[in-house]
Amino acid sequence: MMARKLRTRGIDNVLVDLGFDDAEELSVKAMLAMKLNALLEAQGLTQTQASKILGMPQPKISAIRNYKLRGISLERLMQSLTVLGQHVRIVVSPSKGRSTARIDVAA
Repeated sequence: MMARKLRTRGIDNVLVDLGFDDAEELSVKAMLAMKLNALLEAQGLTQTQASKILGMPQPKISAIRNYKLRGISLERLMQSLTVLGQHVRIVVSPSKGRSTARIDVAA
């Protein structure tokens, strides 16, 4: 008889499962970067063009395009989305029932 492997069930955030201390923030940044990258791609903008339009250095654009987001602030990502004509909405509400307080992004 084969022994069964015990599996621990992860939570909804793989970054938390991997032990990142800033997992929640990185997840939010990744969602915003994904939307930003889709917009840049849809508009056919090069990193140099995006740099001029968004008012940030080209290496920052490269970091966003490659999802290296530790040096990029949430504010910078949200501002970049507004420059590209997007409405960014932040809603604060109490956590309900047993659910853990968290940050959700829908992009």
